Amino acid sequence: MDGFTEYAGHSHERLCRTAYLLTRNWATAEDLVQTALVKAWTVWRRIEGDPDRYVYRIIVNTHASWWRRRWRGEVPTEVMPEGSAGRDLAKTVTDREALWAATGALPGQQRAVVVLHYFGDLTHQQVADVLGCSLGTVKKQLSRALARLRVDSTLHDPDMEEAVR
Repeated sequence: MDGFTEYAGHSHERLCRTAYLLTRNWATAEDLVQTALVKAWTVWRRIEGDPDRYVYRIIVNTHASWWRRRWRGEVPTEVMPEGSAGRDLAKTVTDREALWAATGALPGQQRAVVVLHYFGDLTHQQVADVLGCSLGTVKKQLSRALARLRVDSTLHDPDMEEAVR
């Protein structure tokens, strides 16, 4: 089909990163992207405009469907960030694990909004389009998610709090 192969090849890595942030497992993320691309391929000729919006929506909806069926993967083992040479790796790993746990504890809709906006670099309106909801709903979900993350005790750095006082 016209453009599908190029789109899939060009955006596969980006889609996998987004799916990984939703699923918290690389194997499941790759399965989710593969499923989304198959679904997109079947209707590729009817997709108008930017296909990302359509594919992101498939990813989010399919993930929700799988989650409802309790098809969950294992806890990820990759905690070492790229380019972390010269930093305190133990602290970096601890911070990443804390953020991972806090983000994973968010309800599905809030996690989807956070992942698409902050990690997928989508605007609020683009997130609303992907999720099929209003701009106000996206802002409300994002606000609630950030409020939950702000009060999450695992994300508080005691050293930083001492420095602020």
